[in-house]
Amino acid sequence: MAKLCASEAATHCAHQAIQVLAGMGFVTDMPAERYYRDARITEIYEGTSEIQHIVIASKLLRAAADTTIASPAPPAKHSTAEAESQAA
Repeated sequence: MAKLCASEAATHCAHQAIQVLAGMGFVTDMPAERYYRDARITEIYEGTSEIQHIVIASKLLRAAADTTIASPAPPAKHSTAEAESQAA
């Protein structure tokens, strides 16, 4: 999950830098162009972000299925006749 979060954050920040620099952002003399290329490759290297999303979702669903949440049982309702017979 850390790889996915970091790669998406890096790509977003590099994309915003390109947007700020407009046409100059794609010039190879600007560091933003290299940062964007490097950030994009982190989303592809060792599995694409889409695959990472699928892996994380399947693990979370599997963990949720393994964990059972026990709901408390509702209190038993006794009639007054049963309560009087139990008290005697």
